[in-house]
Amino acid sequence: MFMAHGMQKLFGFFDGPGIKGFAQYLTGIGFAPAILWAYVTGCTELLGGLLLVLGLFTRGAAAWLVMFMVIAIVKVHLSKGFFSQNGGFEYPLIIASVCIALVLMGPGKFAVMK
Repeated sequence: MFMAHGMQKLFGFFDGPGIKGFAQYLTGIGFAPAILWAYVTGCTELLGGLLLVLGLFTRGAAAWLVMFMVIAIVKVHLSKGFFSQNGGFEYPLIIASVCIALVLMGPGKFAVMK
């Protein structure tokens, strides 16, 4: 899921905005310099998701993704209430919770690196 969202932001895959469109969105919600944050966010989602799938540096990748989910909750979803059907923070909170569990519990026995 993180990888797909990163590809949307970076490359415009899966009907995503691409880097320029995502940077414009970030400008609208107050991030500057938006192009830098667009690349940081897209790369974090793509590479963080890949690291989780591969079981590499799982705790670090999950912690980094938690930070980005908290920022998304605060800057984008919090003002829209709880429920995801209204654009609320319900779904990003679930994603952040799963990442917190990975930080606390670790990658499991099938990880490439423990």
